Amino acid sequence: MSEQQDTSFGKIPKEWNVVKFSDALKIKGRIGWKGYKTSDLREYGPVVIGGVNIKSNIYLDYSTLTHLSREKYEESPEIMLKKGDVLLVTRGNGIGDVGRFNGEYHEATINPSVVIFSDFSGDSKFLYYFLSSPQGNDQIMSMEGGSSIPALYQGLLKTLALPFPKINTQKAIASILSSLDDKIDLLHRQNQTLEAMAETLFRQWFVEEAQEDWETAKIGAFCKTNTLSVTKDTTLKTIRYLDTGSLTEGKIDGFQIFEMSSAPSRARRIVKHNDVLISTVRPNQKHYGIIKHPDEDIIISTGFCVITCEKINPHFIYIFLTSKEMTEYLHSIAEASTTTYPSLKPSDLEILEFKLPPDARLNAFSEYADNAWNKIEYNHNQIHTLQKFRDTLLPKLMNGEVRVEYNK
Repeated sequence: MSEQQDTSFGKIPKEWNVVKFSDALKIKGRIGWKGYKTSDLREYGPVVIGGVNIKSNIYLDYSTLTHLSREKYEESPEIMLKKGDVLLVTRGNGIGDVGRFNGEYHEATINPSVVIFSDFSGDSKFLYYFLSSPQGNDQIMSMEGGSSIPALYQGLLKTLALPFPKINTQKAIASILSSLDDKIDLLHRQNQTLEAMAETLFRQWFVEEAQEDWETAKIGAFCKTNTLSVTKDTTLKTIRYLDTGSLTEGKIDGFQIFEMSSAPSRARRIVKHNDVLISTVRPNQKHYGIIKHPDEDIIISTGFCVITCEKINPHFIYIFLTSKEMTEYLHSIAEASTTTYPSLKPSDLEILEFKLPPDARLNAFSEYADNAWNKIEYNHNQIHTLQKFRDTLLPKLMNGEVRVEYNK
């Protein structure tokens, strides 16, 4: 390694420069913004990017969007997003999360929980990756303030420092990391397509083409709920804990590591291969999934109902329970509960009725769905491997331990 220099965020090569944010880019946010009213919202039009859309991924999550009227959007031209703008969540649960606006929407702005790093004098992807790295994130979070709500103040962000190698080196680093993220994103999209195709087939065969003479059955006749739990005789010393907020629409965001002796009181459920998990709290938030080949140290929250399919294909039950119509129905049941927040009981799921198709059609669907989810599981494993490699490589690229050259 070449000669190093010390900086506020660690060692970097001697030939790299260090710049302050105030000298390298513009920081823009909705300071003093009074918000918008219901009358300002539209079904289509300019979009508002908030913390919910930024999840420390170079690709923003557009599954939930707010659309503004053109009049409200044009009130603040200084915070209209441009392609390449880097976004930072400065308030709330996602504080410190970083994203990059790739120009997917022609007209977009931000809400008060987000600031924009715009007009960067270097490569904007390099800036994104530095802020996502331990060196960048540690520096950001050291500025956290606020009382009841965590916050990063726009004025302090101007004092942040970042490495500034030659532009070709910035592009090379960004190119390597973004190629990994592109592959990860492609695999996620493949999984979404595979699930969507299975859902389409389910709807065609078992909803649109359902026959009146098909027998009406209840889930409880084919499945059991919450069959296994941790007991005092467990030999587990440490566990990987999955809470309801870490599983959304089949995607696991991560596990929390705990000593068994200090694990949350909700860490009780044991799961098996092909168990269907559905959060019993606020079903409309879509915290559900189907677990594949779990290791014995994976323990999940009692906030889930664990559905073990003993006499029917689990993918059939999973798609049945997670359709848009069923999600809305389950949420209506939850809202009618007498608990302090909308919630379901396992029995609410066990008594749900469905039309039981002939064995030949169910078997054909089972074969298709099993193959689809085998591919999905394979992709998930590839994603995990690529993410682990990217996360290992990222800090080494940012401190010059791994050197790259840009050949274009």
